[in-house]
Amino acid sequence: MKRVVVAAVVVVVAGGSVGVGVLRGGEGPVQAEAQPLGAASVERGDLVDSEKVDGTLTYEGERGVALGVGGVATAVPEEGRIVKRGEALLKVNGKAVTLFYGSEPMYRVLKEGVEGRDVEQLERNLEVLGYGGLTVDQEFTGATADAVREWQDDRGLEETGVVEVGQVVFLSGAVRVKDVKVEKGGRVAAGQVAVGVTGLQRVVRVDLDAEKQDLARQGARVEVELPGGVVVRGTVAEVGDVAQTVGEPPNQKAVVAVEIRLDKGAKTGKLDQAPVTVELESERTKGVLSVPVEALLALKEGGFGVEVVEGAARRVVAVKTGAFGGGRVEVEGAGLKEGMKVGVPVS
Repeated sequence: MKRVVVAAVVVVVAGGSVGVGVLRGGEGPVQAEAQPLGAASVERGDLVDSEKVDGTLTYEGERGVALGVGGVATAVPEEGRIVKRGEALLKVNGKAVTLFYGSEPMYRVLKEGVEGRDVEQLERNLEVLGYGGLTVDQEFTGATADAVREWQDDRGLEETGVVEVGQVVFLSGAVRVKDVKVEKGGRVAAGQVAVGVTGLQRVVRVDLDAEKQDLARQGARVEVELPGGVVVRGTVAEVGDVAQTVGEPPNQKAVVAVEIRLDKGAKTGKLDQAPVTVELESERTKGVLSVPVEALLALKEGGFGVEVVEGAARRVVAVKTGAFGGGRVEVEGAGLKEGMKVGVPVS
């Protein structure tokens, strides 16, 4: 935690104003213009020291989607479009490649008699989309084939009751199209990454200097200043445990990757890769008395004091200073209590 360092200043209090003189070597103080005093509270609470670092506003879960079918891209999505369960990610040879939710990739033809977790995924998606009459398990039965035919009919596909590899893409949830790697009318090969997608959750990524790694603690709350000055809150979700080198000599540096998940409902707009400023907590001192830093008076006899305001009366109390954070300083002094008022210069 930082400690307060204040230049040697002589403060003379008189009738609700303060005159400040600066000590210069062996000379006496040079009297400055009197400045009106206001009052601030002595508070008890946590002092938080923080540091601001640069980050980038983006979306979580960036990945490329490879297709299981080759041909001509007859329809491609716009960048930024949200694609949900049962919707077409794009079309190849006039046929939709549909997004279903699941963790197992679409790696084989699914038809009657096939068993496995990918079958269960398919059945669960069909059920959620309203194609009933089947049991969600790991067996592709005749009832599953009937549901598939209904779905194929609605999608304008040949009603075979068989799901070909190129008809479906399984992803973990709804996605946002980050970029399209094939133009409408362009050819795409099976296995080729045709679309880059992300999740919908807004995150901030920070390349934090490795020597400052202690600033980022998983689960810690942070503030993020967006372009335009709007401040939103978030939580440190991930902190890399392997340093990476970025930049070119002689400006290379070692960094660790930090990901911050923004609070649900944070108004971030739709900007992607926007520069932001993240305020990370470096240290916290709990439950101490504090005053604004500008309330400190440098005393002639050495050390510091504060001017306690009690109605029309004012008195200077010598204090011992401690931790600093958020423009306030920890103080200990005879008789100082929470809720007291101390003098501060009025700007």
